Amino acid sequence: MDVNKFIRTKISDIATKLEAENLLPAGTAQMGWTVEATRDPAHGDLATNIALVLAKPAKEKPRDLAQRIVGALSESGIAEKIEIAGPGFINLTLSAQFWLDLLEQIARNTGGFGRSSEGEGQAVNVEFVSANPTGPLHVGHCRGAIFGDSLARLLEFVGYDVTREYYINDAGSQVDVLAQSAFLRYREALGEDIGEIGEGLYPGDYLIKVGEALAEEFGNKLLEMPDSQWLPIVRDKAIEMNMADIRDDLAALNIHHDNFFSERSLIDGKVDKVADTINWLQERDLVYEGRLPPPKGQLPDDWEDREQTLFRSTRFGDDVDRALKKSDGSYTYFASDMAYHKDKFERGFKTMINVLGADHGGYVKRMKAAVGALTEESAELDIKICQLVNLLRDGEPVKMSKRSGNIVTLRDVVDEVGRDVVRFMMLYRRNDAPLDFDFSQVLEQSKDNPVFYVQYAHARSHSVFRNAKTVSPEFDVEKLLVQDVDLSGLTDPAEISVIKKLGQFPGMIAAAASFHEPHRLAFYLYELAGEFHALWNRGKELPQLRFIREEDRPLTKARLILLWSFAGVLASGLNILGVKAIEEMR
Repeated sequence: MDVNKFIRTKISDIATKLEAENLLPAGTAQMGWTVEATRDPAHGDLATNIALVLAKPAKEKPRDLAQRIVGALSESGIAEKIEIAGPGFINLTLSAQFWLDLLEQIARNTGGFGRSSEGEGQAVNVEFVSANPTGPLHVGHCRGAIFGDSLARLLEFVGYDVTREYYINDAGSQVDVLAQSAFLRYREALGEDIGEIGEGLYPGDYLIKVGEALAEEFGNKLLEMPDSQWLPIVRDKAIEMNMADIRDDLAALNIHHDNFFSERSLIDGKVDKVADTINWLQERDLVYEGRLPPPKGQLPDDWEDREQTLFRSTRFGDDVDRALKKSDGSYTYFASDMAYHKDKFERGFKTMINVLGADHGGYVKRMKAAVGALTEESAELDIKICQLVNLLRDGEPVKMSKRSGNIVTLRDVVDEVGRDVVRFMMLYRRNDAPLDFDFSQVLEQSKDNPVFYVQYAHARSHSVFRNAKTVSPEFDVEKLLVQDVDLSGLTDPAEISVIKKLGQFPGMIAAAASFHEPHRLAFYLYELAGEFHALWNRGKELPQLRFIREEDRPLTKARLILLWSFAGVLASGLNILGVKAIEEMR
């Protein structure tokens, strides 16, 4: 049960009744008011601004309207205390029985608590990583990969039909440069001294095995071919092997895409989908021949003042119209991206989410404009930018990786600290804020290390379950779940605080999914673990608050149910983040 939604429904019923009694104008009962958790627990559990929002259309003073709403709420019995605060806020302190009833619901359905059908099976395309297949994934890709996969898990949890997609940029000049770089390694594998890798080529050692594979497969044959003949062969081999490495690196993070979409397929198939997209736009007067004004500031090296084929992206909120063809007649990257998103829409995706790196900020407006035009405003594109990751060790920047030539790879990071640490820490900050990742700090076993703090809470709870079984068979928590356990002994403020935090889970999940912000879940799990550790520490100070009290079996059973609910919600949240819920720390 979503507590906020439940209380909102109760208040909504009251507002609807007031409207039926002509005490509110028709159509105003649901007009924009909210129910939210109070910032200060001393002010209650929840607060609503309904009286402030509806007072003007009701032509009443907010506190007068609040008084009538409070009277009706008092009769419902859901709150033990209801107060009017300030200019007309209504604060509610829910009854102890309400929280105990909620705890029983959680205990009976820990894996499903917070899960919903809000998405109603709607198809959502989450495109993430989509790194050029020209080398290993670096730590920036790592952040976007984890963000995209966790967001997909989150959306699935609330009922969306999610497709995880990787767009392979296997067309354009960068893959020709890749082929030329791999061809050097091929010559090296045949025994030639190739010297230093030339400027503009890819220098990383990862292409050595590509050269060796080509040498084994073709021997000297490629040397006898003209460039136009060997280049596509080498290009395809290099892309194939690099993509295999990329899949392996992602698998190390337990990330698996449902679909890998080739950019080259847009122009190499039976239909040139880029030309088809441009024609579609032309038919709607959204393409014209014209000149663009020069960019502000210093002109880029590739700037050309010429007449060109332009998309009217300013009609859809962009700052400037966008070029669709280069001076040599080939398509721009933007034209290919338009065709790709048109293809997404034609595959049935009216909701698209693109997870991009920090250098793609300028991509946002143009692609939103493109999707608006190509779908005639019937689809939604949300673009999430993942900012830079600063790798540190004891506060000092980490040196670059030889394997890649000039970057620290995703695999370097995972191999050193482990999948769970990487996944949690990459989400323990908003995606649009830079992130410092210190190898030393993320392995500390302390409260300052969020992933340890959360996993330790889960392991601690399971240590209690193991100990409880050794004390008495009747303390086997899984057997208690099929019994009627008296929960009324759970009265300590720290116990109630844990239950209240558990009660926030469905609302937090709904908000995180709605705003496409999985970091909210990472923050919540840390706070939930904090409530548990506080309860644990009180038990160390006050023996009567310990989970297992052999002399008070009913209370022990109630506390085991509380602990089971806590561990279940924590594990459920960690699973959405792709982090293992450890049952024993070693």
